Amino acid sequence: MAEILHWANPPLQRRIVETAVLTLVRGGLVIFPTETVYGVAASALHAEGVERLIHCKGRPEDKPLALALPHAAAGRDWVPRMTSLVRRLTRRCWPGPVTLVFRDGWQEGLITRLPVSVRRRVAPAATLGIRIPDHEAIRQVMRRMPGPLVLTSANRSGEPATSTGADAAAALAQSVDIVIDDGPCRFREASTVVEISDHQYRILRAGAVSAEMLARLSSCIVVFVCSGNTCRSPLAAAFCRKILADKLGCSEAELPQRGFLILSAGTSALPGQRATPQAIEAAARLGADLSQHISQPLTASLIHQADFIFTMTRSHLETVQTRLGDGETVVAMLDPVGRDIADPIGGDAQAYDNCARQIADAVAARIETLLFPCPQTAGHSKI
Repeated sequence: MAEILHWANPPLQRRIVETAVLTLVRGGLVIFPTETVYGVAASALHAEGVERLIHCKGRPEDKPLALALPHAAAGRDWVPRMTSLVRRLTRRCWPGPVTLVFRDGWQEGLITRLPVSVRRRVAPAATLGIRIPDHEAIRQVMRRMPGPLVLTSANRSGEPATSTGADAAAALAQSVDIVIDDGPCRFREASTVVEISDHQYRILRAGAVSAEMLARLSSCIVVFVCSGNTCRSPLAAAFCRKILADKLGCSEAELPQRGFLILSAGTSALPGQRATPQAIEAAARLGADLSQHISQPLTASLIHQADFIFTMTRSHLETVQTRLGDGETVVAMLDPVGRDIADPIGGDAQAYDNCARQIADAVAARIETLLFPCPQTAGHSKI
């Protein structure tokens, strides 16, 4: 009979983590809470533990198991060859309720370090599934493990997934060593399973992340940055949407379905402000629409999500660079030759028109970068 450990008691969490690590290293099975449903795990380095996991679930022999990793950066060790689509999804979906199934790019990764029998269990059909759960209990345990976990839902095969510790214990407590109980899961729904092949994806199993949200997560996100986000960066975003739509032969409203999200933000912006009347008029004279623009500040999350960030001045560029984390965002000044685009605030209509034309010309010069981006490697790129 499994030992039930309650994660909600903070003074006991360190002991819970240590107990779970020791159990897994010895080939035992542990039920964990995740943000989706409860999962049962074995160490991927312990062949006997993985076989025990399959038998306790009554799982079909040819049904692949997913690997669980502690953080998104670890994904590169298992999938060394990542396309731009893979990089977007791993950056935006992990940790979180999405299991990514890779057809390509993983064969030369750390899969070769696993026992042969485990390899057959996690990659029986030339694909590899990876999940990074978003719950501190399992993530703390994985950070202390010498290798990944093999993770599957904590229920008998063919029965409903369990979303509370009590239900998970009722399903498998006779077959596992530890149940870490943290009450109801956040989503109470299984992860969305997404298969990626080269630059395309398809949903294998619907789950906590909708198809609409997944389309957004897989898009190329472009962010234009100025100070207040009421004239220059909104103008750049408006011109970019217009030029991209013309290039792709679609409407601006269809750009998200074509894989592009064009945004703007300000380094010192107040949220919820309209574009200045002068900027709206200057945009209209060049065939763009700013009437629905609402300002937003440039946040760490937006920087992390972006594929490209284009700034109006070198000062903006330096501000963005100081906020960059360990990601792959391409950051550059909007003007291809590095000239500042001055703020027209306080100027007359001619000043706004000159600024708008400078921005439109710079955006037009950058469009090919968005349509045909150069291959990126780890770290920040500049163009």
